[in-house]
Amino acid sequence: MITIGITGIIGSGKTTATSMLKKRGFEIIDLDQLSKDLIRKEEVLAEIRSMLGAEYVAEDAVDVARLRDEVFKNKESLRILEAIIHPRVRGALGQRLDELERGGAGVVFVDGPLLFETGFYKEFDKVVVVSARTETIKERLKARGMTEEDIGQRMPHQIPLTEKEKMADHVVNNNGNVDSLEREVERLLQRIKEWEVRADAP
Repeated sequence: MITIGITGIIGSGKTTATSMLKKRGFEIIDLDQLSKDLIRKEEVLAEIRSMLGAEYVAEDAVDVARLRDEVFKNKESLRILEAIIHPRVRGALGQRLDELERGGAGVVFVDGPLLFETGFYKEFDKVVVVSARTETIKERLKARGMTEEDIGQRMPHQIPLTEKEKMADHVVNNNGNVDSLEREVERLLQRIKEWEVRADAP
């Protein structure tokens, strides 16, 4: 089984590209969803209360908006939250990958926005980056209702796409329309076939 991490930055089109792969029958593991599932567990809530403060947990659930605001502003809070969540995400991811391999899956994609920032990229055989020009990304985010200030706060927390492209095994360019992205996804599938052949070679 080949495991492929797929990443990008907000507005680059990773979610759309991943949806196209899912429609083609590929297994997708969403790291954000794994985190959301784990953050509901009582043991995790207890650690957040203890390590970050009770104000971030309301009615036995994380106050996501408040916690997100805190970790964007405070690197130490982000470090603490990552120390609580990431080991559990790795454990859940490993279990899911084992299940898929036992089930005969040939290729599995792991969707995560911060694979390089968190070091998760080291867990996979290959890494794909969905990329786009900065101005194109800003236009997309503004169309979603984000302000320049919102964009300015979010983007510095992620490694620039130019750096991610250098670390990637393949880049999906998403500067055009949906049809253009479909063609890029097809190029990726051809690349995966090459990886599979190399993996099977003696």
